[in-house]
Amino acid sequence: MAELHESGEEALVAQGPVLLGLDAQGIARIRLNRPESSNAMDLDLLRALHEVVMRCHGDPRVRVVLLRGEGKNFCAGGDVRAFAAQGEALPQYLRQATAYLQIAASSLMRLDAPVIASVHGFAAGGGGLGLVCASDLVVAAESSRFLAGATRAGMAPDAGVSVSLSRIVGLRRAMDIVLTNRVIDAREALALGLVNRVVPDRDLDSASLDLARELARGAPQALAAGKRLLWNGVGLGVEAALPEEARTVAELSATADVKEGLAAVIERRPARFTGR
Repeated sequence: MAELHESGEEALVAQGPVLLGLDAQGIARIRLNRPESSNAMDLDLLRALHEVVMRCHGDPRVRVVLLRGEGKNFCAGGDVRAFAAQGEALPQYLRQATAYLQIAASSLMRLDAPVIASVHGFAAGGGGLGLVCASDLVVAAESSRFLAGATRAGMAPDAGVSVSLSRIVGLRRAMDIVLTNRVIDAREALALGLVNRVVPDRDLDSASLDLARELARGAPQALAAGKRLLWNGVGLGVEAALPEEARTVAELSATADVKEGLAAVIERRPARFTGR
């Protein structure tokens, strides 16, 4: 039997790198739970994320999904330390990691229930920015920051970002975000259309929950149909791009530039790329 919190939320997954709870209103809370690493995504977290998203697909009680990260940041992207530790096995490791991330991102888009990302701190890389792009609505704290990050480590965008980001903000803006890796603050993210609402940091949880409750009171089939129709113009393009995206990430991961990029991020220094 699932654990029941004092708040009335049923803990469907109560421990591990991704937590899942469900309250009486049908609001499922997915929480990335590696706060010590800013919820950086390693293979264990990605497997767990895939599992909880599939549980939401299979539970008819779920009316809305509220996605957030524990600790100081929403998600710092891929776990560069875990990547660097793989050595020559990195391409195979990333093939698995990318597959789980892509399935999770695509499954969030295809979930009948609306998905709200509640973002604080950094949302970076395929993990952070990718989940933001895969969500239906995004509420961001004033201090939140957004970063593509992949090319900084010699890698390519994943989680469908290679398609979804340009559909959300436009091609030129997406090029700027991906190629320059500049940090985008919450106000600019709102102006770009990357997020829907920006609220004071202290109000993030309450504002996100208020929106979730509003959606939970809606007509489930109508919301599911509206979401499906809107994503069909974007989501099918994303899914068609996923195999090419995964192949590119795997190929790049075998290059010397990726090893240098990961080392530079870990050592907090400029990377010295050689094109090999």
